[in-house]
Amino acid sequence: RFKERVIDKSHTRILAFVNIADHGMGPGEQQRRHLNPELCAGACKTFKEAVGIKTAHYWTSLPWDDEHGPWDSVERAVQAGELCQKPVMVDFWPRPPERSYEDLILKKLRPGDIHTHVYAQQHPIILDDGSVNPALFEARKRGVIFDVGHGSGSFWFRNAVRALEQGFPPDSLSTDLHTGNAATGMVTSILGICNKYLNMGMELDEVIERSTIAPAREVGHPELGQLSVGATADIAVLKMVKGEFGFIDCGRAKITGDRRLEAMLTYQGGQMMYDESGITMPKWQDAPPKYWVCR
Repeated sequence: RFKERVIDKSHTRILAFVNIADHGMGPGEQQRRHLNPELCAGACKTFKEAVGIKTAHYWTSLPWDDEHGPWDSVERAVQAGELCQKPVMVDFWPRPPERSYEDLILKKLRPGDIHTHVYAQQHPIILDDGSVNPALFEARKRGVIFDVGHGSGSFWFRNAVRALEQGFPPDSLSTDLHTGNAATGMVTSILGICNKYLNMGMELDEVIERSTIAPAREVGHPELGQLSVGATADIAVLKMVKGEFGFIDCGRAKITGDRRLEAMLTYQGGQMMYDESGITMPKWQDAPPKYWVCR
């Protein structure tokens, strides 16, 4: 029903990760009987818009018991990924020693699997001495992908800035934007994430690559996110604006910067979708005859 009501009617291309919980986000995420690898993999095979498996929000604080093992959701998501030959995206809350962060990225995830919300406060990205956790570099060598997934609670400059300075940038930039967090001001658009990284010191070409080509490749659609001859005409025209700007994280701390990208024009599949300043439009004096018709 979601595909019929939303995906099929959307002007924007929607590609989706299928939740390992059969009811999606909600109480079913916490119940083993709702974590069905075969059912999930079957759905992923059935719909061409499905690009992988998602696991999230599993048993973050309550005691372990016979119905709630530390790795139930992650392991069953990986099983589903194996069955449909798709990547798994993990939203994770470490609870050592039974469920450690290092075990997730070094043992549980496969090459091509994606750890999102990587710079969230709960992850031991930065050690007590201020250095990046060496497990992250080791996991990247194994082929694990690290994604921003900013949201309203999953991006902290104290993790992200120091990781970038020490040579551990994210593989992809993403928003985790939804109706529940859009009003917080912490995340408003993909350009907002790009601007934070631009002012943290990432080069412009890297910012563009990690918000276009890289995520398309991660979800198995390398034909998207690029402008080679014959590619789908998904085009964003951006303007670099100089000035004094502030950028906030999810802990309500900030960095300051002197530049910002702004969207001027957007095409999706060759169709103009956004043109707030009228780049493609005539001045009113030169408008075509239908403009002058009184109705």
